[in-house]
Amino acid sequence: MSEPILQIRHLSKAFGKHEVLTDVDFEVDKGDVTCIIGASGSGKSTLLRCINLLETPSGGEILYKGQDIRKMKGGAPAYRQKVGMVFQSFNLFYNMNVLKNCTVGPRKILGVPKAEAEQRATEYLDKVGMAPFVKARPRQLAGGPKQRVAIARALCMQPDVLLFDEPTSALDPEMVGEVLTVMRRLADEGMTMLVVTHEMAFAREVANKVVYMNKGVILEQGSPDDVFNHPQHQETKDFLARVR
Repeated sequence: MSEPILQIRHLSKAFGKHEVLTDVDFEVDKGDVTCIIGASGSGKSTLLRCINLLETPSGGEILYKGQDIRKMKGGAPAYRQKVGMVFQSFNLFYNMNVLKNCTVGPRKILGVPKAEAEQRATEYLDKVGMAPFVKARPRQLAGGPKQRVAIARALCMQPDVLLFDEPTSALDPEMVGEVLTVMRRLADEGMTMLVVTHEMAFAREVANKVVYMNKGVILEQGSPDDVFNHPQHQETKDFLARVR
């Protein structure tokens, strides 16, 4: 059996005396779609930010293909080329059009020639349904299209894993479906994804692994059937009763 792409081992994170994550342990294999669920404030987004080194873990370790990510050659920038992130607030470059948003990373960081970067960007923008908007500026786009551009931008780096931090939470309800459709398509194509989400239907139908967090601890993890239909803890049952 091949080695997991990501291994999260005994991860902890504290802000001052406030411990946000405690002894978090799980693995991500190639092709996994892992959804992290839980109430607001349970540590989900902090976990994702630690995995992408936007926050420094207080303890434990994160391994990428068996290597401690804090000891990787090239540091965090080299690691983030392999583990991309899509944020709930899009984080697009508002001084660039859609095409340049998608080419700047491959050109500046990976050294991809301009023509190749533009071809790659066009392909991924087409995949997310945004190819007609290559000349638009982010401020001209609604939330759903912005998030689809953000996904295309992350894909242009051709990462091994994509992290999604509540990618639909900042969207109007009518925009949520179009973003989830793109994510379903990526899952069907075998993209390895780690998704913090409040979209329970997506977690049920698309994920092959579900992690339920409560007060900074992983209380439950397993298949969607395990977690949604056969939860082991009362806290999980109470949470699911609220969100169904």
